[in-house]
Amino acid sequence: MYKRFFITALFCWFSICMNAQVWIPDNGNGTYKNPIIHADYSDPDVIRVGDDYYMVASSFNTQPGIPVLHSKDLVNWTIINHVYDRLPLQRYEKMQPGQGSWAPAIRHHNGLFYVYFCTPEDGLFVATATNPRDKWSLTHVQDVANWEDPCPFWDEDGQAYLLRGKVGAGPAILHKMSADGKKLLDNGRLIYEDLKKQPVLEGFKFMEKRDGYYYFAAPAGGVATGWQSVFRSKNIYGPYEDKIVLQQGNTSVNGPHQGGLVETQTGEWWFIHFQDKGVYGRIAHLQPVTWKDGWPVMGNDPDGDGIGEPVMSYKKPNVGKTFPPAVPQTSDEFNSPKLGLQWQWQAAPKKEWFDLSVSKGNIRLYTVSNPTDSASLFYAPNLLLQKVSAPAFTATTKLEFHPENTGDRAGITITGNYYTFLCIEKTGSGNALVIYEAVRENRKFLAPKVLVSIPFKSNRVWLQVSMSDKEMCRYSYSVDGKNFTNIGSEYRTDKGTWIGAKVGIASLNPHLLPSKGYADFDYFKVSP
Repeated sequence: MYKRFFITALFCWFSICMNAQVWIPDNGNGTYKNPIIHADYSDPDVIRVGDDYYMVASSFNTQPGIPVLHSKDLVNWTIINHVYDRLPLQRYEKMQPGQGSWAPAIRHHNGLFYVYFCTPEDGLFVATATNPRDKWSLTHVQDVANWEDPCPFWDEDGQAYLLRGKVGAGPAILHKMSADGKKLLDNGRLIYEDLKKQPVLEGFKFMEKRDGYYYFAAPAGGVATGWQSVFRSKNIYGPYEDKIVLQQGNTSVNGPHQGGLVETQTGEWWFIHFQDKGVYGRIAHLQPVTWKDGWPVMGNDPDGDGIGEPVMSYKKPNVGKTFPPAVPQTSDEFNSPKLGLQWQWQAAPKKEWFDLSVSKGNIRLYTVSNPTDSASLFYAPNLLLQKVSAPAFTATTKLEFHPENTGDRAGITITGNYYTFLCIEKTGSGNALVIYEAVRENRKFLAPKVLVSIPFKSNRVWLQVSMSDKEMCRYSYSVDGKNFTNIGSEYRTDKGTWIGAKVGIASLNPHLLPSKGYADFDYFKVSP
């Protein structure tokens, strides 16, 4: 039996490698490397239900929102769902940089999965499901501005609570809730604030009660430079003791904090947190946890002071079994009748943007009208995007272009607060391959500029973008899918507002009047 399982695991690991996954955290020898996901899974939270682990992360303005990931061993993760298809507010039908879902918390109580999150201007939401793979029910609990990072807790007597902060970070405020977790029962009480010891306090996560203490975890010190702290008290309203339990130390992992603590079936404790890596977003790390004198110590503690620092490689969690490697989805052949879970739009999706059934094995993206600043991608809600998934990678797509009007265009992009976009475009004299660029400066979007434009006779083209570990990208094209020609020069990449850069495809036109044009994309392949 063990031989058969080893062969199966080896085959899975080999299959993942051969299918050109660009970041594999499972080393295949009982150890793993950090980050466990080299992609923008910001503000992660994790729980275990039986033998299954579930993780959620912020989505901000991108939709569908709040990915739900599943793992059997805390190292190997796949996307299984999203908490919502679209936010139920009209404003999110347009681009809302930096808005949307912030720092969700996931919990399981009385047979229900709960995910709580806030948007910075729209208030508190909760989503529930009996099975996290099925459709979630979303409730807008409180219409209020400037709340963030909520987390529920059900006490031993059944009383429900909600811990949350304020936009701008801190303080810790505790509310009583109804037993079903869908109604707040009071205005909340401040239970912790110390601007000197724990500045920029956010990302609150209640832990299980332990040895008579209430515990919650929260990062402090800022996204890129901070640390992880834990707080405890015999009374849920405090006063709370505090202790720093994880910081950068002598490692290269800046700001190791904000995430979720979880206990395995075998009694081990682990912490999943993010590291802010700029263009790549807030990537996910996994740290071993030990308890010392009533406090968790995360990662490695070389001097024994109870303050850990991140590990870069470690033995995999003991979950009672060994499981084969798995990674979040990236490449897509567009053979499914449903959009792959790796994809998100820049705003609330609409059915008229795309079709997966009209051209078998393709996704048809319609040339949606986007007249603002001559089809600036900054204002285009219909960009089909996914997270940048490794320090360096190549993304390739094949498309057939069917324009109607001059200005119709379709292509591939790496986008953030600066973007470049290689597209095939219908001009007054025929098709052309064009590279556009645009930048956001001082919260203003500047109109796109043409960097390169060359005539192109065919309606079929392979487009490719390669990103280097120096955060630069290069575009190329092909007429046969085998031989690629560079176009333009090397361009920088940039993160977005609270999110990392994204890579993807788009089809749009710069006019007020609609176009009947479209582009059929055959695949989107991400490779080393």
